Amino acid sequence: MPRKVVSGPDYDDEYGDDYDEYDDDYDDYGETGHGDTQLPMKEEKESLKKSSGAVPVLWRCSMCMFDNHESMVYCEMCGVFRESFIKSSKDGSIKVNRIPSDSGKPLMPKSDSTKVPLKTRTADFGGDTEIKNAGISHEKVSSTQSASVGSSSGTGKKVKHIALPEDVPVERTTQLISDHFQLKEEQSSRAGSSAENEDAAQKLSSDIHKLGLEKNEVDVAKTCLPEEYKPEKWMFADEESGVPSQLNLAIVGHVDSGKSTLSGRLLHLLGKISKKDMHKNEKEAKEKGKASFAYAWAMDESSEERERGVTMTVAVAYLETKKYRVVLLDSPGHKDFVPNMISGATQADAAILVVDACSGSFEAGMDGEGGKSVGQTKEHAQLIRSFGVEQLIVAVNKMDAVGYSKERFEFIKVQLGSFLRSCNFKDSSVIWIPLSAVENQNLINIPSDGHLTSWYQGFCLLEAIDSLQLPSRDVSKPLILPICDVIKSQSTGQLAAFGKLETGAIRNGSKVLVSPCGEVATVKTIERDSNSCDIARAGDNVAVSLLGIEGSKLVPGGVLCNPGFPVLVSNFLELRVLVLDVTIPILVGYQVEFHIHHVKEAARVTKIVALLDKAGKPSKTAPRFLKSKQNAVVQVTLESPVCVQEFSKCRALGRAFLRSSGSTIAVGVVMRVLGQDKS
Repeated sequence: MPRKVVSGPDYDDEYGDDYDEYDDDYDDYGETGHGDTQLPMKEEKESLKKSSGAVPVLWRCSMCMFDNHESMVYCEMCGVFRESFIKSSKDGSIKVNRIPSDSGKPLMPKSDSTKVPLKTRTADFGGDTEIKNAGISHEKVSSTQSASVGSSSGTGKKVKHIALPEDVPVERTTQLISDHFQLKEEQSSRAGSSAENEDAAQKLSSDIHKLGLEKNEVDVAKTCLPEEYKPEKWMFADEESGVPSQLNLAIVGHVDSGKSTLSGRLLHLLGKISKKDMHKNEKEAKEKGKASFAYAWAMDESSEERERGVTMTVAVAYLETKKYRVVLLDSPGHKDFVPNMISGATQADAAILVVDACSGSFEAGMDGEGGKSVGQTKEHAQLIRSFGVEQLIVAVNKMDAVGYSKERFEFIKVQLGSFLRSCNFKDSSVIWIPLSAVENQNLINIPSDGHLTSWYQGFCLLEAIDSLQLPSRDVSKPLILPICDVIKSQSTGQLAAFGKLETGAIRNGSKVLVSPCGEVATVKTIERDSNSCDIARAGDNVAVSLLGIEGSKLVPGGVLCNPGFPVLVSNFLELRVLVLDVTIPILVGYQVEFHIHHVKEAARVTKIVALLDKAGKPSKTAPRFLKSKQNAVVQVTLESPVCVQEFSKCRALGRAFLRSSGSTIAVGVVMRVLGQDKS
């Protein structure tokens, strides 16, 4: 039976994600490179007590250039592990291994920790910043620093320096002295011998060895660049397995166009609904005076949906064709439930746009009631294209009501075809099918009605589905599984995360990071098409049960990902958007509903950065407002952080939609993740 996918995730506002904001000069900063950026030396250092009358020997931190006592394992200022030790010379001067100040890289002035550009912290991870809400302890930070800094006496390989915010607390070990020391020119060479250096090195090695990671915490040191990811052999599909490929097919369109009836009829004709269940639906529909809804009730199972006669949430059902294992995503058509449609249909590989051929109904789907607004036929087509769907089947339904008129079919094809081209659908990727779901005409076989066969000799609906091409499935990238819904597993009875694997692969026993809570869990079971399986790959819709995590930590809108390649969590984003048909201009401060994969959050437009011309070139001055059909770059601040990635790194987590007053006002992609906005 269909699984209902619900939306409206109950996000936990308590998880603490403390991202840094970008500086206004982010672009200039990014061009210089910052892997080895130095912080300027503090001009004034406090003079403290001398220890036991001896002249202190200092070592200089390679990160912040602060002078520390030789017995210190950490830098007293920034907490970085000691990179090299003091070497005495005959003339009494102290040699310090450091990066020369004239290396050609500009110094970055110290500032408040919230002003440190996010790009500084993510340079070594390809944009994947640390997950602070995973509860990273000081021990983890310290071990990361030691791994990145290394020793100058090593193999000579280049090392990566991780720039941390200045407000990271540094706890002192018992070997550390809390006093600060000031460098003096008259320091003698008698301080620090080779024996002392060896003892300090042994202490440092011992301290590093003792530092451990707490259970279920993410090791930042293991966070790697995406290109460093190497998939394992089991992740690749066995071509000889004989299992058909999975196609995720969204059924969309205006309310009352017959989407659920079409889906139910297909399932019944292909033997996915038993005669007993079908007889029960027919009997109950007649009793309530809705005999024509019998097939629709195969998808609309809730009492409220049956009472109101409309689909309210996305129903998931499965069928098989000669070529594919199809996942049907029957989406609601009523304008009140477009957010639910967005949440479910973002998983689609292709779509069937159902159009009502009846006079007046098609026009209402295009221009809304009374022609004063955008109908759901138009809105759904725009949304589906913004989901990345390129292949579309236009099912012109209820052709029996217009006598299978060729003229009516051609009129709809011309009117809707022009709009689809404006949405960047190619004519070669759109298939037009006249049919009647109630009369079973042109669904799984060629039509039998002579009025239709007299002028149409094309595909039936099932043949059109088999003619679709699968989009590329990338199992060579790290795991990303956005959680669409949290359901009860049929095999274990416990809560399971349900969603579509966007990239990578997963199997029983795999370790996964659950965002945004930041906890690591182990995969217990995997269900695909309501059947247990050992391995799931990119493109599969699966329900994943986990061990080592509370069920309350699994929320719609969360993401299961590779622990070494975590997704970002942020509430401050920069978007490139296309403004749709709006009656009110979009101004700075405009309140919107922000939709991204399976999340809906209240947000506001905090800045209009620039307009974009047809070539994508930004304007020199920022506009005061945005109007219909304009392309622009804007910044938005969300009430609560969401799991997100830049569109260039992950398309599924980088597509965004802005809605207001029950209508979609803009669609776009995430260009930059700006961090955490606390304003």
